[in-house]
Amino acid sequence: MNDGHSPADAPQPAAPETETRGTWTPEGETPPKPTEDAVIAAIAEVYDPEIPVNIFELGLIYAVEIDDAGAVKVEMTLTAPGCPSAQELPVQVHDQVMTVPGVSDCDVEVVWDPPWHPGRMSEEARLQLNMF
Repeated sequence: MNDGHSPADAPQPAAPETETRGTWTPEGETPPKPTEDAVIAAIAEVYDPEIPVNIFELGLIYAVEIDDAGAVKVEMTLTAPGCPSAQELPVQVHDQVMTVPGVSDCDVEVVWDPPWHPGRMSEEARLQLNMF
C-alpha cells in the first residue's frame, strides 16, 4: 500500500554521538585538553553590561581550574553584591567556557571573599576607563 511516503521520507537512524560539550571530536579520538589560556580567552568575551570592559580585565575572575577530564571550575565575583547582572554574568561565563575545545563541564561559583575593588583591574582596563 502506498501511503504517499517514499523510503527517503522514513526516519533515519541518528548518527552515533561523538560530541563532548563545547567541542566536536572525530569518533575514536581523544578531545584536546583545554588550556587555561583558551578558557581565559573565552571568559574575556563576557562584558559587564554597565562597563565597556570584559570581566577578566575588570578582575572579576579569581580562579580557573581545569581537571584531567576537561572539567573547568571558575571562581568569580561581581563588582558589588547588588550587581544587576548577578544572575546573567555567571551563566554567560559558563556558556563561553563550554565553547572551548576539550571542555567537558563547567562550574561557575560566585564568591565574595575577597571583595572586588578597582585595584583588581588590569592596566588595560584602567586605561579604557580613564582610571589612573
